[in-house]
Amino acid sequence: MAFYPPSLEKDPTISTDTFFAALARFRDHLLPAPAQAWLKTPRGLWTVFAGVHLFFLIFSAILSLRGEAFSDTVIYRIWADVGFDETKITGPSPWVYPILALIPMAVAHIFGNGPFFFLWVLMISALNFLAVAKLTSWGRKPQAIPAALWWISFTAILGWLGFARVDGFTAPVVLIALSLGVAQPFLVSFILSTATWVKVWPAAIVLALFTVVKQRVRVVLAGVLATALVVVLALSMNSLPKLLDFLLQQGDRGMQLEATFTTPWLWMSVLGLGGSHMYMNQNINSMQVDGPGTELMSVLMQPLLIVAALLVAGLIFWALHTGKRTGGPDRTGLLLLGALALATAFVVFNKVGSPQFMVWLSPAVAVGLTHDWKKWRVPATMLIAIGALTFLIYPLFYDALSHNNPIMAGVLTLRNLLLVVLFIWAVRQLVLTGRETNPTTGSPTKGLLAAEEPNDAQPAAAQVIAPSTVEES
Repeated sequence: MAFYPPSLEKDPTISTDTFFAALARFRDHLLPAPAQAWLKTPRGLWTVFAGVHLFFLIFSAILSLRGEAFSDTVIYRIWADVGFDETKITGPSPWVYPILALIPMAVAHIFGNGPFFFLWVLMISALNFLAVAKLTSWGRKPQAIPAALWWISFTAILGWLGFARVDGFTAPVVLIALSLGVAQPFLVSFILSTATWVKVWPAAIVLALFTVVKQRVRVVLAGVLATALVVVLALSMNSLPKLLDFLLQQGDRGMQLEATFTTPWLWMSVLGLGGSHMYMNQNINSMQVDGPGTELMSVLMQPLLIVAALLVAGLIFWALHTGKRTGGPDRTGLLLLGALALATAFVVFNKVGSPQFMVWLSPAVAVGLTHDWKKWRVPATMLIAIGALTFLIYPLFYDALSHNNPIMAGVLTLRNLLLVVLFIWAVRQLVLTGRETNPTTGSPTKGLLAAEEPNDAQPAAAQVIAPSTVEES
């Protein structure tokens, strides 16, 4: 059995060994050992990947043959069909998104409205393929295959939230970037900065990267380069005045129904208290909740989100420099924990709570699982539960939720509570990482990807626990 320092073997305050031992026994009843072994092979991985993605591709092909689209792609297709001219659009403007989000819409519309949805899903499937290939070194990294299977499973559970929204393009890109680690800060920053111009949330990962790497100037330069290229693109499209509209159009939004901080007003609406009620904001196609104090809370959410992000970044910086004083920090481990903490902060402290935001949380967990299965199985399990509850909310029973159904309000409340717990877990792990010391040397224990540079070797203790092995101690 591999040796683990006490701080990695078992949390002295909270142990989940018993729970995961029971979960492993349940899995063993469902799947015989040969099937589990096959799933951990490259053939098993790519078979599962193909099965999941073929389902979505076939469904999208059927709808496309009927001349239809699905979910938000209906809106995207309309935008592309009128050349993103908001004067010809009734409803949300295409400029609620950063400018690079319009590129996949334009590409999907290259053959007109008919195949739009199929091409959209095909592009996301291709990016998912590249992400899984990078994560597992094209299936040649056996210890990464279970993590890839987890990510595919989470994507499948979320359903169309990962395939019919712009967010589906950013999640695999962020996963690829995090798979590169801290050894190539310029490249990672450039990838993440480019993804930020598709959807804003990868900026959280850029902040985590900036905090943990030595070459912070490279992170900034890559961001500047990506932004300069975007400005050139906007100039070529005669769209420079609209470049920052995606920021300006968010300011007057109210508290969205699914947002974490909306939960008290959600229950006031369900119970008929204080005049709270749900309504559809037609301008941005968003269900919101109005009631006593929601207008003030809506104004406060933006600065609250910024403060939360800065506090988490400060915590990452503290953990980094505490580690420096006592033996050397695990920068990649801090990057992954910081990425999860900041991405979760972007969800928890957001007045917009769209269900597709859950895809933001999966890249850091997937990469974390490849390096320390035992530690990262906790957020991985929470995310599976969050994904399943989100699927119940949207698309299955969203109509009931928006008509004050108390059962669905309970489901949403549980989902939001799990998001808060996930955020607390990530923050707590950052604190523990800052305090962690090696019992023999007094220096911090190196994490499972302690290498700062590409040629550094992993310590012998940094063996990944196979997902079929659950230790009770």
